[in-house]
Amino acid sequence: MARPISIIELTEVEEQELQRRVKASTASKRDSLRAAIVLRRSEGVRQSQVAQELGVSVACVNKWSQRFERDGLDGLADAKGRGRPPSLPASKVEEVITRATQPPKPRTRWSVRTMAKAIGMSPDSVHRIWQANDIKPHLIQIFKLSNDKHFEEKFWDVIGLYLNPPEKALVLCCDEKGQCQALERSQPGLPLGVGEIRTKTHDYKRHGTVTLFAALNYLDGKLITRTEARQTHVEWLRFLKQIDRETPKELDLHLILDNYGTHKEASVMKWLSRRPRFHLHFTPTSSSWLNLVERFFGELTQDVIRDGSFSSVRELVRDIETYLADRNLDPKSYKWKAKGEDILRKIQRAREALEGQQENHD
Repeated sequence: MARPISIIELTEVEEQELQRRVKASTASKRDSLRAAIVLRRSEGVRQSQVAQELGVSVACVNKWSQRFERDGLDGLADAKGRGRPPSLPASKVEEVITRATQPPKPRTRWSVRTMAKAIGMSPDSVHRIWQANDIKPHLIQIFKLSNDKHFEEKFWDVIGLYLNPPEKALVLCCDEKGQCQALERSQPGLPLGVGEIRTKTHDYKRHGTVTLFAALNYLDGKLITRTEARQTHVEWLRFLKQIDRETPKELDLHLILDNYGTHKEASVMKWLSRRPRFHLHFTPTSSSWLNLVERFFGELTQDVIRDGSFSSVRELVRDIETYLADRNLDPKSYKWKAKGEDILRKIQRAREALEGQQENHD
């Protein structure tokens, strides 16, 4: 009779932490490997199979399985005193970490070389310290906190549509991507090749712009789209009429929109008032990230517009329409998974941090 497979039992917290170690780009290969071993063993996979999948010995799998069963997450850490002793004084390491957020004026950030020169160590040492402490002066994130007085009300209204879509209705994420530029590069770039990076010239000719109106069906990812030369309430109303024509008449339509003026223009609202199946849900100001159609616009920009070269607006429109047709043949839906409470806590922390910065400046 075959020997039964022992399965490692994990708590929810342990599983989440192990998953984080496997996926985190900042985790060492050593920690990621040990976490992967425990996760696979928790799924009932034999030690020999885990060893083969991860490219290690069975003894290695057995060692870290036993260490985890005995000591939990602490068992995956190296014992104290193991490994090469640090070659840099603790005071130097602390100085690198402290000064990483204090670049000398007029610089806005350190580079590894400028910090290495200022502190008196090698650039490689500075880089290792930054990596070990997840310090990334070269990166910056763009943010904007909403000042909408009705932020939470609008936030939960939109989130509610994603988490609990109404029955006998469509949830459509709508917006315009204005000023899509038909740029023609002055010279043809070199194609992507083995060991060769794709190139494009820095200069170009402008051939005009086009606006793309889009309504993303939250449930199945299909798109209703329209290209226009302008971006006024006239074109927006034409797009609403297209949505009305191309959706089943028996279904209510819940449109998620931003606060752009054309969406609330008087003639538009008058037309909508005669069509009760349309329900408008406005995102808070400065919160376009709540509208999932923005994710599609990002992919369109990356896949078609940003690196393309177009000799006319017509050529740009042709490529956009080809891309949209292909996408609707195999639609991609975006599912909202984040918890609203977690997002609000994160926003509150950002507000408190921003207020703290403003007080320091004052």
